[in-house]
Amino acid sequence: MFMMVLIGGIIASIVNMFIQSSTFDFVISLVLLIVFVGLVAYDTQKLKGYFYGTQNDTTMQKKSGVLGALSLYLDFVNIFLLLLRIFGRNK
Repeated sequence: MFMMVLIGGIIASIVNMFIQSSTFDFVISLVLLIVFVGLVAYDTQKLKGYFYGTQNDTTMQKKSGVLGALSLYLDFVNIFLLLLRIFGRNK
């Protein structure tokens, strides 16, 4: 569900490039911020499931740890960028 809202947010951002509405941009940023917070929770649970699923295989644990860390890193970078878009507006 988060992925569908994320794709809708990307499409709305592209539409907003042509409309250039600051209110619409603010709403999109808030919705995407909530989506990425949800994706952090989802990715954390997915990473925990990978760990318990590969209990006896240390090489797979290392690989899934790297992929999980990359996924969480991208989520946190996007959250930071969205916070900059929300709070970094000229008034």
